[in-house]
Amino acid sequence: MRFSRIIIPSVFLTLFSCHFFKETDDRVPVAKVNEVYLYQNDIEKLVSEGLSKEDSTALVNNYINRWATQQLLVDGAKRNLPETQLLNFETLVEKYKNELYANAYLEALVAKNIDTSVSRVEAEAYYKAHESVFKLNEDLIKLRYINIEENALSVDEIEKKFKRFEADDKRELDSIAIQFKSYSLNDSVWVKVDQVVDKIPPITAENRSQLLKKTNFIQLKDSLGLYLIYINDVLLRNSTAPIEYVRPTIDKIVINKRKLELIKELEKDITKDATKNKSFEIYN
Repeated sequence: MRFSRIIIPSVFLTLFSCHFFKETDDRVPVAKVNEVYLYQNDIEKLVSEGLSKEDSTALVNNYINRWATQQLLVDGAKRNLPETQLLNFETLVEKYKNELYANAYLEALVAKNIDTSVSRVEAEAYYKAHESVFKLNEDLIKLRYINIEENALSVDEIEKKFKRFEADDKRELDSIAIQFKSYSLNDSVWVKVDQVVDKIPPITAENRSQLLKKTNFIQLKDSLGLYLIYINDVLLRNSTAPIEYVRPTIDKIVINKRKLELIKELEKDITKDATKNKSFEIYN
């Protein structure tokens, strides 16, 4: 009895405290469908700065109407669909929710533990093992070009240096590059021919084939001036792609493979730890 006299007031105080400190919902409702409310803070994020008052009002009203229609359809489904179908939906929802949680947690663990650096040696090993897969579906070229005024001073000297392109020539062209309307002197990088066609206006369907001739010098003109183009190297469609061109793809493949292996290892470790500390048990 003495124990009872101590415990009863405690229970009373707990119940009283829960009632007294009950949180109030200070959210502002903007719409209601049966017992479900849509609140002001649910729609605030819809309106972006710069929208007129009329556009904002139309956007919000449209959202509210869509929300109400969806709620009414859900309510109708709960009242009219077979119980077995509703239970199946609940199972699917629970499964989807669990997958979201699990995948999000795994992604966080992977991001924390994965090594995203791929060495040159590792990339080359993958490239050699899968070289037949890396076929080009477009033409590639290495080139340098200069766009300059047709009547600019020392055009002939610039063209001479541009063609010869020894170390001193490159330095001198770099030093006067401010005179050029546009240019690229890095002819060691593979680029798509279509990108070059888009970049240099006087290249057309008729003269495009000139870009596919190795060690070819091209001089073109248009209303914007003179274009000096030198094709350093060419790789045609269906050729084996060079490793430097597909290196970003290889890096992604290697890292993704590493990620899948890490996920398997993490899942195995999590289950093993849970079994060890008795939070996961199988009853036979």
